[in-house]
Amino acid sequence: MSSGIAVLVAILVLGMLVRMPIGFAMLASGFGYLIFKKQDLGLVAEQVGNGLYNSYVLLAVPMFIFAANIMNAGTVSERIFDFCRILVGRMHGGLAQVNIVVSVIFSGMSGSAIADAAGPGLVTIRQMVRRPEYTRGFAGAVVVASSTLGPIIPPSIPMVIYALVSGASVGALFLGGVVPGFLMASLMMLVVHVIAKRRNMPREERIPLREWPSIFYRGALPLSMPAVLLGGIYSGAFTPTEAAAVAALHALILAGVVYRALTWKTFWGVVLESTRGSAVVTLILAASFMLNYAFTAEGVPQAMAAWVAGMQLSQLQFLLLVNVMFLVLGCFLDVSVLLLVFVPMLLPSAHLLGVDLVHFGVVVVLNMMVGLIHPPFGMLLFVTKALTGIPIGEMMKEGWPFLLMLLALLLAMTVFPQIVLWLPQHMGYITH
Repeated sequence: MSSGIAVLVAILVLGMLVRMPIGFAMLASGFGYLIFKKQDLGLVAEQVGNGLYNSYVLLAVPMFIFAANIMNAGTVSERIFDFCRILVGRMHGGLAQVNIVVSVIFSGMSGSAIADAAGPGLVTIRQMVRRPEYTRGFAGAVVVASSTLGPIIPPSIPMVIYALVSGASVGALFLGGVVPGFLMASLMMLVVHVIAKRRNMPREERIPLREWPSIFYRGALPLSMPAVLLGGIYSGAFTPTEAAAVAALHALILAGVVYRALTWKTFWGVVLESTRGSAVVTLILAASFMLNYAFTAEGVPQAMAAWVAGMQLSQLQFLLLVNVMFLVLGCFLDVSVLLLVFVPMLLPSAHLLGVDLVHFGVVVVLNMMVGLIHPPFGMLLFVTKALTGIPIGEMMKEGWPFLLMLLALLLAMTVFPQIVLWLPQHMGYITH
């Protein structure tokens, strides 16, 4: 490690230890690197400005954030919840099964794990904790686990960011997440079924047939969003970036015009929250351009590629090594930092070994979702605790079967790339 990189890492770690916002800690480390190397500090503005200006795909991020916040504020979650009760409510552990199916549907609209936990997840937890058969920890664990579906089933904000740093096709990445996403949901439902049978968890009451038409009608329009987005992308009507704007407009029309669930005060709150969330992501993105400049200037990606070549790793061995590394780093670092700082360092090695970038991207994103559900970082655990008051320890006690299931799926996706690549290839993607 060069002295310049050592200074950068030291400042970054120090900033995180004193709980400085990660974006500011990254910028401070970039400034520290330039000062130590006696370079022009104006390089920060140059790298940040060029990076943001040339990244058209980034426009999708604030639009998806806005769409998710609109849906959470506009009764969309409740309408989807009622619809899913008809589909799976009669299964053992009906409310938990409903939550997983709701997460599948909501994933096709928001692209965000946090939005899923804060919207449909909160609705489900409130229902479950009223029943003595569901412990608080189990309710929280199901919501935390199912929220990881958000960035896997398209659209996906982390996949958009990965596409930015890797140059991979956003459309192919979205398609690559479909089969793994539905496998995740199916395995989660199996885990819930086994636990529910063992604990004799109740089925939901049968909904009278005469109420079905009204429930289907209430849920039909929200359910149309995934079809509109994916149909538009793969028919060529609009790009994945433009699809984010379509999602925001769709959500706004539903919540504000059709359902009349948005007051001006609520809408203004959504705008402020979306602006705040977008600003946080943009700051981290901006800082990452500076860090990537420093790593590139010091030859870190090339050195890592040479190290991997010297180890004579196979594709599978390299991917397993990457999994272990991200599982460890995911305990401490945010998804954005992993995507924007560490993934670019690994890309030359992936190219060298001929690893397909779509397969690599989906595996990396799932890996990072695992990091969201276990301590000490475990962002989804902290979000759920903040919203519901359920202790993290109780959620972790009930959540280990879901964690093991995700790790098993991650291993399967690593060993068998066709789990990810079958659908993209079927739709015309050429493996690189």
